[in-house]
Amino acid sequence: MGPRRGLTIQRFLSKPSQTDRSGETRGASRLTVGPGLDTPLAQQLDRHQPLHFIGVGGIGMSAIAGILADRGYQVSGSDPRDNAVLQDLRSRGVRVFREQSATTIAAIRSGTSTQPLVVVSSAVPPTNAELQEARRAGLEIAHRSDVLAALIAEQHSVAVAGSHGKTTTSTLVASLLHATNHDPTAVIGGVVPAFGSNGRNGKGLLVAEADESDGTLVKFQAWLGVITNLELDHTDHYADLAALIGTLQRFGRGCEQLLANRDCPILREHFNASHWWSTTNPEGVDFAAIPVELNGERTVAEFYEQGQRLGTFNLPLPGLHNLSNATAAMATCRLHGVSFAELRQAVEGLQAPGRRFDYRGSWCERQVVDDYAHHPSEVGATLATAQLMVSSGRSPLPEAPQRLLAVFQPHRYSRTAEFLEPFAEALCQADEVVLAPLYAAGEAPIVGISSHALGEAIRRLRPNLSVTVTDSLEELTDVVAERSLPGDLVLAMGAGDVNGLWGRLQNREDPLAMFPLAA
Repeated sequence: MGPRRGLTIQRFLSKPSQTDRSGETRGASRLTVGPGLDTPLAQQLDRHQPLHFIGVGGIGMSAIAGILADRGYQVSGSDPRDNAVLQDLRSRGVRVFREQSATTIAAIRSGTSTQPLVVVSSAVPPTNAELQEARRAGLEIAHRSDVLAALIAEQHSVAVAGSHGKTTTSTLVASLLHATNHDPTAVIGGVVPAFGSNGRNGKGLLVAEADESDGTLVKFQAWLGVITNLELDHTDHYADLAALIGTLQRFGRGCEQLLANRDCPILREHFNASHWWSTTNPEGVDFAAIPVELNGERTVAEFYEQGQRLGTFNLPLPGLHNLSNATAAMATCRLHGVSFAELRQAVEGLQAPGRRFDYRGSWCERQVVDDYAHHPSEVGATLATAQLMVSSGRSPLPEAPQRLLAVFQPHRYSRTAEFLEPFAEALCQADEVVLAPLYAAGEAPIVGISSHALGEAIRRLRPNLSVTVTDSLEELTDVVAERSLPGDLVLAMGAGDVNGLWGRLQNREDPLAMFPLAA
């Protein structure tokens, strides 16, 4: 390949870009898609210009802030929380403010001859006091995707996109490169167990998770784009499936090469990939992994390249969805020049990222697992893997579970309304279901859409399945304590605050006290 493009950023727009029904992004002339990032708003990121991240502790912001600090940039940020992520950033030289206010902007402007660049994510509302003061002071403002696009453009990079599995796939790519001494840089929306962080600064391939939720991934111009799968989601941003397809097509065209999942019918129909992978058929694809043994503990598969069998590998992550993610990761590494012999050995040490079937511990002989699944397909795949552990008697958990109690928290009114019936169908795989209150994520309520509506949908499909709907997290904890049995796998799923269930169970004064069921 030719020389990489210079480190550039695209200045943030006052309002996030919207996607119309044709799949094109409104305001597209303001986004960087063509080679060279040569729009009028693009310019060199000045190493002498300080960068300030509003909400620096966020999973998408902290990785970028840490990498820039490691590379010698002067970095600061604000976040009202105090956690391990922020402590790590402080140890790397990032100045962290607890207040998101006008005083923070005044503090970062003092004592410097160069005015700072303020970085925000889509999670920062226009009403944020710190952002408002930055605008009033005339500071330059960039979206996090613009800074990530600059990092991607500067370094040999892979960007992993798709409706499901992108965090896991990008984690597996980074982990394999790390295990085979290829010194990756990583910007990922989850904690990578191989290096205990969501970000890593290296000199090798940059591995970035490309989030499609707000359409900003069209700015990324990677050496290799990866699309794991595609189906309708983020209906708060995309009018329909055609709009989502159009955005991902645009992302693919911006990358030098595209690696895609041939098993996904939408990708197969609408995308012209440079390379394809499959877990069902080695013919007609560039890479394939065909399972020869599936159980609740692991998957054994044969790896094919251009139809030729290279050998067998052992994947310690159960489930066909994880096999597909691992196949994409191995294909990416093969395209990068990593030998199959190296990969076969490295695969055996792979671990999923945090909040992906994340074993939290044992509580009163119940094994508690936390998972980020918040789309029907993700919920279905996660429950299928859990039931495989029950039926096969084999599991990566300390003990094979005897029964599956699913705890699910719907995330966003718009998503729940769009997928009420598919959610119900997926949850019917469990032996018992407990529903947490719907997590709005800032959305206004929709009449008739709630956890109670989902509970009714499940009962219509499977009347004999025990379904309990709770109205608070405290009630949820009480119901799980009462309804669960020794030997159960308590599987908490969702993208909201249901992930605190493990901590609430641990904090109960009388762990086995009985409580009345919800009406």
